Amino acid sequence: MAIFGVGTDIVSLARIERSFQRHGDKFAERILSDIELNEYQQKKNKQAYLAKRFAAKEAISKALGTGMRKGIHFQQLVIVSSELGKPEVQLYGAAKDWASKQHINTIHLTISDERDFAVAFAVAESK
Repeated sequence: MAIFGVGTDIVSLARIERSFQRHGDKFAERILSDIELNEYQQKKNKQAYLAKRFAAKEAISKALGTGMRKGIHFQQLVIVSSELGKPEVQLYGAAKDWASKQHINTIHLTISDERDFAVAFAVAESK
């Protein structure tokens, strides 16, 4: 296995809060997949959840080497939790096609937040 790419992103929770106030759930619907939207609806602190997912998806797109280009959209980058709570990445659509062409078989992800910020770090591995 070889490292294909790494990505990191940090986002201000206040920035996400402002976007949420302007656009409401439409902002969440643009960022989150259906699976994530279900989880989001159950969260007490929706803005923190959204900020962490936003940072994670930006970090993943950077690790893929594309950013949010080449037909790759936020909803194609899905983050689910393992039984132990570890974030796991599932790719769909153009993101999955791109990863396959680049022989990327694993994306490692860590997400954290503190009072004012959410941060994520992703590493894409290729065969």
